[in-house]
Amino acid sequence: MASSSSLLCLFSLFYLLSLASSSPQNKSTSITLSLSQFNKYSSPDPWQKLTHLAFASLTRAHHLKNPQNTSLTKTHLFPHSYGGYSISLSFGTPPQIIPFVMETGSSLVWFPCTHRYSCKDCAFPNTDPTKIPSFIPKLSSSSKLLGCRNPKCSWIHDADVQSRCQDCDPNSSNCSQICPPYIRIYGSGTTGGVLLSETLDFPEKRVPDFVVGCSLFSSRQPAGIAGFGRSPSSLPSQLGLNKFSYCLLSHRFDDTSGSSSLVLESGSDSGDHKTNGVNYTPFLKVPVAGNSAFSGYYYVSLRKITVGGNLVKIPYSYLSPGSDGNGGTVVDSGTTFTFMEGQVFELVAREFQMQVLHYKRAADIETRTGLRPCFNVSGDKTISLPKLVFHFKGGAKMTLPLANYFSILGNSGVACMTMVTDVAVDPEFSGGPAIILGNYQQQNFYLEYDLENERFGFRRQSCK
Repeated sequence: MASSSSLLCLFSLFYLLSLASSSPQNKSTSITLSLSQFNKYSSPDPWQKLTHLAFASLTRAHHLKNPQNTSLTKTHLFPHSYGGYSISLSFGTPPQIIPFVMETGSSLVWFPCTHRYSCKDCAFPNTDPTKIPSFIPKLSSSSKLLGCRNPKCSWIHDADVQSRCQDCDPNSSNCSQICPPYIRIYGSGTTGGVLLSETLDFPEKRVPDFVVGCSLFSSRQPAGIAGFGRSPSSLPSQLGLNKFSYCLLSHRFDDTSGSSSLVLESGSDSGDHKTNGVNYTPFLKVPVAGNSAFSGYYYVSLRKITVGGNLVKIPYSYLSPGSDGNGGTVVDSGTTFTFMEGQVFELVAREFQMQVLHYKRAADIETRTGLRPCFNVSGDKTISLPKLVFHFKGGAKMTLPLANYFSILGNSGVACMTMVTDVAVDPEFSGGPAIILGNYQQQNFYLEYDLENERFGFRRQSCK
């Protein structure tokens, strides 16, 4: 993490930027963006990739379950996993195009910012830390520092943030003090900076006064985050979207330039229109007594899980969130492999182990990757494993294709279940959502977040 002196130095440099404002026009429309895998991870050892993604998914789960909740660390970010998906957005006047990781488990939108942007420990595969795209505020005539008295400042900080506007005259509405700097702390890294009011530019729509984080330093976080969560600072909230939808390209295309679509819909109320072939289940309103950050998650009511048609007897306390926000299921595009709390995972894994008697366990691969169960399926032209189905409130059933919950790489002849849990009994995993539905299980599904009608929809389809 950057030292306090370094942070203050960076902020001082930033204050020297010349900033002005503009009044671009606004127009409601349906917007389609290209969605592709971010920072594709390549390795000659396919099991090394699975090991990495399993660890990354556990790290992500830790922070979704235990988001920091202070005035400076209030969100739950993850240093972009190699299993993530990205979009490109244009900010500023004239527009500057910046890539972002798209994730539904956080809300702040931020980008690497200024020529002075510093990223420590960011030499990942396919990433050159010296060539990270950064937004340059002094090149934009619409960039403004967000003021301390601006009500939007409380989106990121506590509601009493204005009490920290010490340089402001309490009897005057004019105040030049900026909204306090933010710091986001997550698994293996950090990011920090100041908030801008900037213009978000789409081909047929310009959105003025969009609140975006100008990050001046990061640790293990070379790309920005486009938060699609439920809090006021998220992209859907600021755009006033009725719904957004996406289709995640299969992870078998990780090493290609393929992409799919992310569609943003806004404008007048669309009513109770349902998309053809889509199964719906309602979003849940979760109490925030345990941690207010949980209110930014997309909770859905997962009623049961079946393996090969057999019901997995999961205790109700894990399937339904309590008054403290613990338990229940959230959907997160930023998590790769679906996370399940220990008892839930063990019940699911045990059901597979009981039904799969025609394949031997691959204990060496389980030890190597941390994934389980793994089966030796070599010699079979057609692999036979039990069906996995998630059953949601309202009768919606998500029947996963085999490729979404077992990974069979190369010529290894071994198939491993691509869901994870905390191996040891870690008290830091004891709270928050019990199940986090990750993007590996979402691939080749059309997914719809109907914000107007408070429901989550899905259907199987090819995302090519």
